[in-house]
Amino acid sequence: MNPYQFIRKKRDGGSHSKQQIIDWVQAFTSGELPDYQMSAFLMAGVLKGFTPEETQGFMEAMLFSGERMDLSDIQGPKIDKHSTGGVGDKTSLLLAPILASQGVIVPMISGRGLGHTGGTLDKLASIQGFRTDLSLEQASHQCLQIGVAMMGQTEDIAPADKKLYALRDATATVESIPLIASSIMSKKCAEGIEGLVLDVKVGTGAFMETEQEARELASTMIQLGESFGVKTQVVFTDMNQPLGRLVGNGLEVEESILGLLGNGPEDLMEVTHRLAASMFQLAGKVESIDEGVTLSKETITNGEAWAKFLTLVETQQGDADQLKDWIQEWQKDSTVHLYTPSQFSSVLAPQAGVLTHCDCKELGFIATELGAGRATMEDTIDPAAGIECLKKLGESVEEGEPIALLHGHKDAPMEVLSQRYSAAWTLQKEPSEATEQRFSPPPVIHGFMTKEVAK
Repeated sequence: MNPYQFIRKKRDGGSHSKQQIIDWVQAFTSGELPDYQMSAFLMAGVLKGFTPEETQGFMEAMLFSGERMDLSDIQGPKIDKHSTGGVGDKTSLLLAPILASQGVIVPMISGRGLGHTGGTLDKLASIQGFRTDLSLEQASHQCLQIGVAMMGQTEDIAPADKKLYALRDATATVESIPLIASSIMSKKCAEGIEGLVLDVKVGTGAFMETEQEARELASTMIQLGESFGVKTQVVFTDMNQPLGRLVGNGLEVEESILGLLGNGPEDLMEVTHRLAASMFQLAGKVESIDEGVTLSKETITNGEAWAKFLTLVETQQGDADQLKDWIQEWQKDSTVHLYTPSQFSSVLAPQAGVLTHCDCKELGFIATELGAGRATMEDTIDPAAGIECLKKLGESVEEGEPIALLHGHKDAPMEVLSQRYSAAWTLQKEPSEATEQRFSPPPVIHGFMTKEVAK
């Protein structure tokens, strides 16, 4: 191929075949194609768009650039879930044991925090000793042994994706739905799964802030999954405020544990049970979503999900006693946490009223600056850092009442971050007359999409 002509054709709005894209990505991965020419091509595609055939080419090129997990010898349905990322999104920690407790094989490859969003691997790392650096062979053996493994992307999985993403991150070419979708699906299809449920976030804290963007991404990922024989469903969930009330790695482990013990916040459990229902449906365990929700709730009430979570922690060398000891302390004093932060700061309501809007993305950046995320890959995460959201959308507050408690690392600028947290929320006065309609927060579940149905 002639790189100059290849780039120029895309720049002028042309398109390439699936095989041409595969060859192009392979040339880049092997080092035959320099960064500057791939960068030019990616920017042309971000501006002009990629066709479905080109998107398929990207996905297959990245998928087949590395190894895939082989679960063919393991009996049982193989199902996973992926979230497009949000603030306080901890559902993976609940879903993996819920599904595995009912005989579903869950090989979950997760990532670290990205930008304003938290990462499942960082949350798991706040459990003392927990290993996420499993090899594909170790993960496959663990799935055979206990039905679930939670791990990071290895060097063997979609190496072309790693190299492409690093280049996209440095050249402002991340924001492309075809590139986002093909990157996600290349890693998920490498897991050897039969079904995938995608949690596509919508709102001020999501990468896809509008319903239109979310649906375009969902449709693209469904097409890619189904083309590779992976049954794919999407659930659209709200990210106009944090999910649950705790944001930050150690804090989110706490809230996940409380959810598995039957004490989770209502919005977190609603999203968890709805995602679990779709996963159970794809696994053939239930016929309807309502049956799936019921089954998911039963794993909580009968203790099976919690037992499976402890087994998962112990198998991956985590300190289960750390979690059990915290539960005993929490039952005596609900203000006790897994980790004690270096600093606390209360955010007080400037006036009485109702919370009607949240800049959720800003809350994610605040959590990062408190120590719960990374500004650079070299930064160290503080497992104690994060936010307790004492008040959420639609709730009334009095002037001077605490709306949040910030947990910061030793050098966090607490006063500045407290001011930013307060400014991220809109506070309106209560309706003065009975005829005025009171503000209602957005629904937790926005809809769903399958190959056949979109709602």
